[in-house]
Parts: sequence; structure tokens; C-alpha cells
Amino acid sequence: MPEPEQQEQQERGTPIGRRVFVGMLVAGGAGVLWGAKASDAISRFMRPVTERDVTGLTDLLPTAGRFRFYSVVNYSPHRSVANYQLKVDGLVDRPQSFSFAQLQALPQVQVVKDFQCVTGWRVPSVAWTGVKLSDVLDAAGVQPGAKAITFTSFDGTYTESLTLDQARRPDVLVAYGMENKVPISDAHGGPVRLYVAPMYGYKSCKWLGGITAVKEVEPGYWENLGYDVDAWIGKSNGRDDQPVT
Repeated sequence: MPEPEQQEQQERGTPIGRRVFVGMLVAGGAGVLWGAKASDAISRFMRPVTERDVTGLTDLLPTAGRFRFYSVVNYSPHRSVANYQLKVDGLVDRPQSFSFAQLQALPQVQVVKDFQCVTGWRVPSVAWTGVKLSDVLDAAGVQPGAKAITFTSFDGTYTESLTLDQARRPDVLVAYGMENKVPISDAHGGPVRLYVAPMYGYKSCKWLGGITAVKEVEPGYWENLGYDVDAWIGKSNGRDDQPVT
């Protein structure tokens, strides 16, 4: 049995050396700031990174696969399926924590939709498996005073928010599987992440650790840096024309 400090380190994820981290931020930041073309250019100069990448840097690097990965922290977050807990609290009648198995016991749904990044790249027809966020909220009993939902990542930094009406859409999932893979890998924000189908990817909080019912929308990590709070695909970055359905 690992000592408490060792257990905390294992659950927190793989740390990244400062020199490597700074270099990767330059590369990863290029993908955020310049979009898909910059990411593709950077990828040509790097050895391909896979989901089994032992360096733990996958989430910082634009990769050669179907997705490009971003993280706002200097380590690769990790929670095992056995130790995973999703805390639901705030303005609810029944605050609780869901284990991975308890989430799987809720009615399962699958949504097949494109995953669209605000920087311009898109992954078509991704099959997401999980539970409707509305079912999780109903299990906790959202109180009448709640008008919005906030989300926190177990990376310790990332946050997001939706109005209650947005959160109750049938295409907004607490996802634990994607592309027939269960659970979702660390690199894709697993074992559990949010998936908000009609909005850009930054709304789909990775490494989901907490859901809180609140009185009003609270801007998330990227909104506090100037991104749109309502990130509807086709309306937020001025160049995508995919309709919101």
C-alpha cells in the first residue's frame, strides 16, 4: 500500500520537467492561438504520440491522430476507474458522489456527433457513451433557485459552466466512453468527462471531478481569458458554418 504522499502523487498524475513543460507550452499554445494549420505544422516535426505515451505529455501536444490534446496544467491528470468519484453538490436536495460503477448503472445513452474545436479543427462522427447530464442532476434533485451548473476538473485548475437549460439538453453527456473505448483514456480527459455536443470543445470539461448547481452562470477558465460564455458551434469564432441543432 503506498504512503499517503505517494498515493496523492499517483492520483494527481505524471509531473513534467520545467524545461520540457515550457517548450511544450510553446508548441501547444501555437495550436490554441493559431488553429489547426499551426498544429499540423508542429506535428510534422514531432514523433507521433499515442495514448500509451510514457512521457505523460500527450495532453500538451498537438498529435497526429484524430484529436489534438490540450491541458492547462503542467502534468498529465489521472484517476483510476476504481478510485474515481464525481461530486455533485451546491443547490441540490441530495448532494452525493458517484463512483464510476454508479454512473454506469444510470440509463446509458450514446451520442454520435462531430467534435469541434474553436480553433478550427473538427473530428467527425465521434461516438460518445455515457449518461445524460440531466439524469445526474435529477438524481441529485436540483433546487428551484439554481439557474446554472458549474464544472470542475480534477486537474485542480480547469472550470466550465452552462445554464441549467443548456445542461438539460439531451446531447449533453457525462461521458465515460468514446469510439467504443471504455473507459475514456487519460489523454482524452477520462475516465469521465463532460461532452457538450452543440458547443465548441472547451465547454466539454475534461477530467470531470465536480458538478455544482449555482444561482447564475460563472465564467469558466477560458471565458475569463476572453472566450465566449455561450460557445455555440457556428456562432462563436466567426468562421464555422455548422448549424446548432
